[in-house]
Amino acid sequence: MTLIKNTKPTESELEILQVLWNEKAATVRTVHEELLKTKDAGYTTTLKLMQIMFEKGLVTRDESSKTHIYQPVVTREKTQKQFVNRMIDTLFAGSSSDLVMQALGGHDASEEELEKIQQLINQLKKEK
Repeated sequence: MTLIKNTKPTESELEILQVLWNEKAATVRTVHEELLKTKDAGYTTTLKLMQIMFEKGLVTRDESSKTHIYQPVVTREKTQKQFVNRMIDTLFAGSSSDLVMQALGGHDASEEELEKIQQLINQLKKEK
């Protein structure tokens, strides 16, 4: 297996990773059945995507039994950070505050979400 550093998953690969992050480990069949709940997907397409993800180093594959079990290599948090950093750089000209303002302006944040945001702001201020 060749691991390509900083490999960013495609949109379809992200959908598969979402299933694997939730399930921790799954067969192609399990992933495929989860994907079918929200979109029309062919089994062979899911299989091929997961094989490509294995080659890219995004998932591992346990081949000790007839049915291969896949597990995510990349974490949800690391993947989110990759995409957010890229979005800040390309869409918001490097301004994280513009991203936050846009996100909060276009979304009704709950009291709990606002409290979490405030806690993060307080923590960041303490670290400066």
